[in-house]
Amino acid sequence: MYCIVGLGNPGQLYMTTRHNLGFMVVDSIAEMLHKELHPARGEFWSANCSFKNFEIALIKPVTFMNDSGAAVADFIEQHSVAIDHILIICDDFHIPLGSLRLRPYGSDGGHRGLASVIYHLGTDQFPRLRCGIGSGSIPAEKASLAGFVLEPFPESEYKHVISLVELARDAALSFVENGVERTMSLFNSREEECSN
Repeated sequence: MYCIVGLGNPGQLYMTTRHNLGFMVVDSIAEMLHKELHPARGEFWSANCSFKNFEIALIKPVTFMNDSGAAVADFIEQHSVAIDHILIICDDFHIPLGSLRLRPYGSDGGHRGLASVIYHLGTDQFPRLRCGIGSGSIPAEKASLAGFVLEPFPESEYKHVISLVELARDAALSFVENGVERTMSLFNSREEECSN
Protein backbone atom coordinates (compact mmCIF):
# COMPACT_ATOMS: atom_id res chain seq x y z
CA MET A 1 0.00 0.00 0.00
CA TYR A 2 1.02 3.57 -0.74
CA CYS A 3 -0.07 6.48 1.43
CA ILE A 4 -0.46 9.99 0.00
CA VAL A 5 -0.88 12.59 2.72
CA GLY A 6 -1.94 16.17 2.09
CA LEU A 7 -1.14 18.64 4.85
CA GLY A 8 -3.53 21.45 5.72
CA ASN A 9 -6.00 22.81 8.24
CA PRO A 10 -9.56 21.47 8.56
CA GLY A 11 -12.67 23.60 8.27
CA GLN A 12 -14.33 26.03 5.89
CA LEU A 13 -12.26 28.97 7.16
CA TYR A 14 -9.01 27.50 5.81
CA MET A 15 -10.28 25.70 2.73
CA THR A 16 -8.83 27.99 0.05
CA THR A 17 -5.76 29.25 1.93
CA ARG A 18 -2.19 28.80 0.70
CA HIS A 19 -1.38 26.47 3.61
CA ASN A 20 -4.07 24.05 2.41
CA LEU A 21 -2.46 23.21 -0.90
CA GLY A 22 -1.74 19.68 0.33
CA PHE A 23 -5.44 19.15 0.99
CA MET A 24 -6.28 20.52 -2.47
CA VAL A 25 -3.94 18.04 -4.15
CA VAL A 26 -5.34 15.06 -2.26
CA ASP A 27 -8.88 16.18 -3.09
CA SER A 28 -7.87 16.40 -6.76
CA ILE A 29 -6.49 12.84 -6.69
CA ALA A 30 -9.68 11.61 -5.05
CA GLU A 31 -11.79 13.34 -7.69
CA MET A 32 -9.74 11.86 -10.52
CA LEU A 33 -10.07 8.36 -9.04
CA HIS A 34 -13.79 8.86 -8.28
CA LYS A 35 -13.44 8.56 -4.52
CA GLU A 36 -14.50 10.67 -1.54
CA LEU A 37 -12.62 11.07 1.71
CA HIS A 38 -14.53 10.30 4.92
CA PRO A 39 -13.73 10.46 8.64
CA ALA A 40 -11.67 7.41 9.62
CA ARG A 41 -10.61 5.67 12.83
CA GLY A 42 -8.25 8.39 13.94
CA GLU A 43 -7.76 12.13 13.52
CA PHE A 44 -7.80 12.07 9.75
CA TRP A 45 -10.06 11.68 6.74
CA SER A 46 -9.19 8.94 4.29
CA ALA A 47 -10.14 7.14 1.09
CA ASN A 48 -8.83 3.88 -0.32
CA CYS A 49 -8.15 3.93 -4.05
CA SER A 50 -6.69 1.80 -6.81
CA PHE A 51 -4.43 3.23 -9.49
CA LYS A 52 -2.87 0.99 -12.16
CA ASN A 53 -3.00 -2.01 -9.82
CA PHE A 54 -1.49 -0.05 -6.92
CA GLU A 55 -3.44 0.36 -3.70
CA ILE A 56 -3.37 3.92 -2.36
CA ALA A 57 -4.67 5.44 0.86
CA LEU A 58 -5.40 9.16 0.60
CA ILE A 59 -5.07 10.97 3.94
CA LYS A 60 -5.98 14.44 5.23
CA PRO A 61 -5.07 14.96 8.91
CA VAL A 62 -7.63 16.99 10.89
CA THR A 63 -5.23 17.77 13.74
CA PHE A 64 -4.39 21.19 12.23
CA MET A 65 -1.11 21.75 10.44
CA ASN A 66 1.27 21.98 13.39
CA ASP A 67 0.29 18.54 14.74
CA SER A 68 -0.14 16.74 11.41
CA GLY A 69 2.43 14.13 12.36
CA ALA A 70 0.25 12.63 15.09
CA ALA A 71 -2.39 11.64 12.53
CA VAL A 72 0.21 10.37 10.04
CA ALA A 73 1.88 8.21 12.69
CA ASP A 74 -1.50 6.87 13.79
CA PHE A 75 -2.42 5.80 10.26
CA ILE A 76 0.97 4.17 9.64
CA GLU A 77 0.73 2.25 12.90
CA GLN A 78 -2.75 1.00 12.00
CA HIS A 79 -1.77 -0.11 8.48
CA SER A 80 1.98 -0.87 8.67
CA VAL A 81 2.88 1.27 5.65
CA ALA A 82 6.54 1.22 4.59
CA ILE A 83 8.21 4.59 5.17
CA ASP A 84 9.31 4.88 1.53
CA HIS A 85 5.70 4.32 0.40
CA ILE A 86 4.53 7.49 2.15
CA LEU A 87 4.35 10.79 0.27
CA ILE A 88 3.75 13.99 2.23
CA ILE A 89 2.40 16.90 0.16
CA CYS A 90 2.68 20.45 1.46
CA ASP A 91 3.00 24.10 0.44
CA ASP A 92 6.33 25.94 0.35
CA PHE A 93 6.70 29.72 0.02
CA HIS A 94 10.44 29.34 -0.77
CA ILE A 95 9.50 27.82 -4.15
CA PRO A 96 7.97 29.89 -6.97
CA LEU A 97 4.23 29.55 -7.50
CA GLY A 98 3.57 26.73 -9.94
CA SER A 99 6.79 24.78 -9.28
CA LEU A 100 7.29 21.44 -7.55
CA ARG A 101 10.15 19.97 -5.57
CA LEU A 102 10.06 16.26 -4.79
CA ARG A 103 12.70 14.85 -2.43
CA PRO A 104 13.16 11.32 -1.01
CA TYR A 105 14.08 12.68 2.46
CA GLY A 106 15.33 15.84 4.17
CA SER A 107 14.78 18.47 6.82
CA ASP A 108 11.51 20.29 7.49
CA GLY A 109 12.82 23.47 5.83
CA GLY A 110 10.95 25.55 8.39
CA HIS A 111 7.57 23.98 7.56
CA ARG A 112 5.80 23.19 10.83
CA GLY A 113 3.62 20.48 9.33
CA LEU A 114 6.67 18.63 8.02
CA ALA A 115 8.42 19.21 11.34
CA SER A 116 5.51 17.52 13.11
CA VAL A 117 5.63 14.52 10.75
CA ILE A 118 9.39 14.16 11.28
CA TYR A 119 8.92 14.37 15.06
CA HIS A 120 6.12 11.82 15.27
CA LEU A 121 7.69 9.35 12.82
CA GLY A 122 11.10 9.76 14.42
CA THR A 123 12.78 10.12 11.02
CA ASP A 124 13.09 12.48 8.08
CA GLN A 125 13.66 9.59 5.64
CA PHE A 126 10.31 9.82 3.86
CA PRO A 127 9.42 11.35 0.47
CA ARG A 128 7.85 14.78 0.39
CA LEU A 129 6.40 16.88 -2.43
CA ARG A 130 6.67 20.62 -1.85
CA CYS A 131 4.32 22.78 -3.89
CA GLY A 132 5.49 26.31 -4.58
CA ILE A 133 3.30 29.18 -3.39
CA GLY A 134 5.98 31.87 -3.62
CA SER A 135 4.94 35.07 -5.39
CA GLY A 136 5.48 38.79 -5.44
CA SER A 137 2.97 39.17 -2.61
CA ILE A 138 5.17 37.44 -0.01
CA PRO A 139 5.79 39.88 2.86
CA ALA A 140 9.38 40.93 3.46
CA GLU A 141 9.00 40.67 7.24
CA LYS A 142 9.45 37.12 8.56
CA ALA A 143 6.85 37.77 11.28
CA SER A 144 4.18 38.30 8.61
CA LEU A 145 4.73 34.96 6.86
CA ALA A 146 2.33 33.07 9.17
CA GLY A 147 -0.45 35.38 8.08
CA PHE A 148 0.57 35.04 4.43
CA VAL A 149 0.18 31.27 4.33
CA LEU A 150 -3.22 31.49 6.06
CA GLU A 151 -4.61 33.91 3.46
CA PRO A 152 -6.67 32.69 0.49
CA PHE A 153 -4.98 32.75 -2.89
CA PRO A 154 -5.78 36.04 -4.66
CA GLU A 155 -7.93 35.83 -7.77
CA SER A 156 -4.94 36.80 -9.93
CA GLU A 157 -3.21 33.52 -8.95
CA TYR A 158 -6.17 31.16 -9.41
CA LYS A 159 -5.17 29.83 -12.84
CA HIS A 160 -1.64 29.13 -11.59
CA VAL A 161 -3.00 27.36 -8.51
CA ILE A 162 -5.30 25.14 -10.60
CA SER A 163 -2.36 24.17 -12.83
CA LEU A 164 -0.16 23.56 -9.79
CA VAL A 165 -2.71 21.29 -8.11
CA GLU A 166 -3.09 19.24 -11.31
CA LEU A 167 0.69 19.02 -11.74
CA ALA A 168 1.15 17.92 -8.12
CA ARG A 169 -1.65 15.36 -8.52
CA ASP A 170 0.13 13.89 -11.54
CA ALA A 171 3.47 13.90 -9.70
CA ALA A 172 1.95 12.08 -6.71
CA LEU A 173 0.51 9.36 -8.94
CA SER A 174 3.81 9.12 -10.81
CA PHE A 175 5.53 8.59 -7.45
CA VAL A 176 3.30 5.56 -6.89
CA GLU A 177 3.74 4.18 -10.41
CA ASN A 178 7.36 5.12 -11.19
CA GLY A 179 9.08 5.70 -7.86
CA VAL A 180 10.69 8.79 -6.40
CA GLU A 181 13.82 9.05 -8.58
CA ARG A 182 11.97 8.79 -11.89
CA THR A 183 9.30 11.21 -10.71
CA MET A 184 11.93 13.71 -9.60
CA SER A 185 13.43 13.66 -13.09
CA LEU A 186 10.01 14.16 -14.66
CA PHE A 187 8.63 16.90 -12.41
CA ASN A 188 11.43 18.71 -10.58
CA SER A 189 12.72 20.14 -13.87
CA ARG A 190 9.55 22.23 -14.05
CA GLU A 191 10.98 24.28 -11.17
CA GLU A 192 13.79 25.68 -13.31
CA GLU A 193 11.44 26.26 -16.24
CA CYS A 194 8.98 28.20 -14.12
CA SER A 195 11.60 30.33 -12.37
CA ASN A 196 13.30 31.60 -15.54
